[in-house]
Amino acid sequence: MSMVDEDLASTAIRHAVALGAGYADVRYEYRESRWLLLEDARVEHVAYSRERGMGIRVLVNGAWGFYAISEPSSRDEVRDGVDKACRLARGASSRLKDRDRVRLADARAYRDDVIMPFRKDTRERFDELVALARHADDAMRGVDRERRLHRRSISTGYDYVEKMFVNSEGSRIVQRYMDTVMSISATAHEGSLNETVSRTEGGRGGLEMLAESADAVGMASRVASDALMLLNARPAKEERATVIMDPDFVALLTHEILGHPSEADRVLGYEMAWAGGAWWAGMLGRRIGSTLLNVSDDPTIEGSLGHYMYDDEGVKAGEKVLVRDGVLVGHMQSRETASIFNVEPNAGMRATGYEFMPLIRMACTYIKPGDHSLDEMVKGVKHGYMVYGQKVPSIDMYRYNWSISCQYARRIEDGEIVEGSEGMLRDVIVMGVAPEFFSSIDACSKHYEIRPILNCGKGDPMQTLRMGNGGPYVRAVATVKSVAM
Repeated sequence: MSMVDEDLASTAIRHAVALGAGYADVRYEYRESRWLLLEDARVEHVAYSRERGMGIRVLVNGAWGFYAISEPSSRDEVRDGVDKACRLARGASSRLKDRDRVRLADARAYRDDVIMPFRKDTRERFDELVALARHADDAMRGVDRERRLHRRSISTGYDYVEKMFVNSEGSRIVQRYMDTVMSISATAHEGSLNETVSRTEGGRGGLEMLAESADAVGMASRVASDALMLLNARPAKEERATVIMDPDFVALLTHEILGHPSEADRVLGYEMAWAGGAWWAGMLGRRIGSTLLNVSDDPTIEGSLGHYMYDDEGVKAGEKVLVRDGVLVGHMQSRETASIFNVEPNAGMRATGYEFMPLIRMACTYIKPGDHSLDEMVKGVKHGYMVYGQKVPSIDMYRYNWSISCQYARRIEDGEIVEGSEGMLRDVIVMGVAPEFFSSIDACSKHYEIRPILNCGKGDPMQTLRMGNGGPYVRAVATVKSVAM
């Protein structure tokens, strides 16, 4: 049984056209969520919610109008929402010069019904998810023999979403999916030192994303062990050195310094909230990195939290090549920005939910793998650092200068990773200048991972979205130092 009402969506489109809208679309969405927070083996809270709503977007005389309705129940209520959206558009249009009016690139109309696969419905197996979280907590306690873990935290749950898209050009698309995710964090404490290590697993799918595709219990044990080991770790001296970044760190680097600057609204300077510029604006066709740097955004990667087959403008998704052999070749586009760049729209538009206007958002941006093994990459380093895990980014307005803290790092000496507490480094930040850093890449591994990103913010008002980011192990040159965290 569908949780969205096609009749109400179609009513909105017909009424918008009757009122003179040159274009209209409706996103009618249903979302069901259930989340658990486990703190030091105690259930802190279980949250459950269900909501349904409709976002109505109209284009009148070159200006957008938008209105959202929570729990729409009648055609009259929907028509009233369309009336309000059209009035907003007309008011905006009256203040626009002709050059500023919105023009949409052509896009094919699709009629499709998509179910993104999940084999174990987490809605029906939530008790198993809770049991898995408890087993993960037991694993952390088992590692903590000296009781130096100050805090153990596990957040886990699911979202189930049905989304219908209908527009005035004949599109009618329904997509259904489920996200199942677990985030595990351990904080070790000794004296004045607190060290936290965390890890997130899961993706677009059912309970199998954690029970089969990822070893949540093993992950919890490693998180706790690493946090405890960091109590005996040393700070890193500041130096410019060769670094090898693991896929989890590369995921955040890719997200911040390659993904966001590829969003065409930021390239155009339209979306400057929250470090919203693009360091490579105006550089299409120019070299921005090593020939080993190849970057794509691909919403069709199954299991990724950014997986979808149609964006929130009804454009069919496919791989977007952003950087090829170190040359900037493309951006993520909406129908509006595609018209400005004179290219085809490429399914880059998404909103957090029905109550927001869609924005250009990355889906699954990643650096493509190379042809090295990790062992080969390490053996090629006389002195340097192995960087593990993502923590906190700090970036300038154009994402040109950046620093990203990692969970921890290890020294590499004479082609070997120094194991144990002797080689472990805490409170490490990696810093670079975008074009210099990407030009210094001299190796990428065959192995790569797409990591789950749970909380990406963009826009004003702020919209948060989940997505996938990732890549291989990447070897390059950057500045490394430790700071008090």
